[in-house]
Amino acid sequence: MPNPGQPPISPGATGDVVRRLQRALRRTPDPGLPVDGIFSPQIESAVKFFQSSEGLVADGVVGPLTWNALPDGGPMPTLQVGSSGDVVRSLQTLLTNGAAGQWVTTPQGIDGHFGPKTKASVEAFQSWGGVTVDGIVGDATWAVSLHAASATLESAVGLKFVIG
Repeated sequence: MPNPGQPPISPGATGDVVRRLQRALRRTPDPGLPVDGIFSPQIESAVKFFQSSEGLVADGVVGPLTWNALPDGGPMPTLQVGSSGDVVRSLQTLLTNGAAGQWVTTPQGIDGHFGPKTKASVEAFQSWGGVTVDGIVGDATWAVSLHAASATLESAVGLKFVIG
């Protein structure tokens, strides 16, 4: 089960469990959805559409059957100066390969270490993607559309890095 132990939620709910729902819906893919922790009318419509497409009762309430049908809604890791590992290496690869003609600034190397040059590349990417420019890769940055086949930064880097 990709979303174990999640409580039933419905329109009007707020908080981390709604963020998990929003990330899961974004991965269906519906990349235009916000991750703000508010079960808004837009989220209710997305839930109903998803439920209908899965043959579930389209009531807008996210109960055990809907949670089980959704992709994992866990967050991607937050990356910033000092982060390291395969997820940083994958991020650096994408930032390098997509920079030409897009956000221009590359991390100037693919070494798996998030240093000042990777931060500068992330800031250029964030500016290009229209999100807050802070050099930290969190939910808003992971959700930036790459303008290709519904791909987002998180889907291009790889959802294998989702933190359950």
